[in-house]
Amino acid sequence: MTTGPIVLAASRWRPLESAHADRVDTLTRGHQERARRQLPHPVEDFLFTYYPFRPGQLRRWHPGLGYALADAAERADWRFHHTVDGPGSVVGVDLPAFLLARGEQVRFVTRLLTATAAAPAQFGCFGLHEWAMVFQLPESDLRHRGRRLRLGPAGTDQVVREHQIRCGHYDAFRFFTDAARPRNQLQPTLDGRIGMEQPGCLHASMDLYKWAYRLLPVTSSDLVADAFELARAVREIDMRASPYDLADLGYPPIAIETAAGKAEYVARQRDFAHRGSQLRQRLLGAIAGPLPTVSG
Repeated sequence: MTTGPIVLAASRWRPLESAHADRVDTLTRGHQERARRQLPHPVEDFLFTYYPFRPGQLRRWHPGLGYALADAAERADWRFHHTVDGPGSVVGVDLPAFLLARGEQVRFVTRLLTATAAAPAQFGCFGLHEWAMVFQLPESDLRHRGRRLRLGPAGTDQVVREHQIRCGHYDAFRFFTDAARPRNQLQPTLDGRIGMEQPGCLHASMDLYKWAYRLLPVTSSDLVADAFELARAVREIDMRASPYDLADLGYPPIAIETAAGKAEYVARQRDFAHRGSQLRQRLLGAIAGPLPTVSG
């Protein structure tokens, strides 16, 4: 039997909306203050450049599919929203419109996350993707200009030469330098993501944020914000383990060229894999259960 959405009274949902806005403001305050002053930041800027989802969009609260909001007439014109039956301008997700526009994406994300969850986790990459992105690259061409390489160009290149690189994440691999690409034991492609991604990969955990916000308003803003917090933590470790020297910004290096640094990186990687696994299941629950017509 089909049932309608749970209707939240304004007295209940408006405090949730306000609390979400406060949470996002706290998480993004530093980034927004630096943006106003045009001060680049190699860790936090990434979350709003690589992921083109602005703080204002992250701040907008959605309860997710299965809920509708009373006294919410101002939301009726939002994309993928409509007025549903009930008193007091009740507004909820327009599921047919969402599926028409995003059905294929829901199907892809479901397949990708299901395959990633089932794959064995790998913990031996040591974050060498960031080193491969600067291998034999002139300092003038570094992505983070003005940031010093901790071991210098020659020392950085030597680390790459002395290690086996096994990166299976396409969106990391595509930024490898031409000289580094043949050194990767894997050659991931855009079309091969479903067969290649695995839960130990930092980028796979970070990308849960991308999939969560792309499927708003079916996903909830609580889930998106939780994924953002994980992505932020992953990015910090990603850059601490990178060849860049960020100590002056409060990010002490994880020296992956040493045994101690490798051990620290793997410990962090395992923690992210655990947190990512929980978020992955929440995201699959948000899209695979209520949307059986596209999740197969």
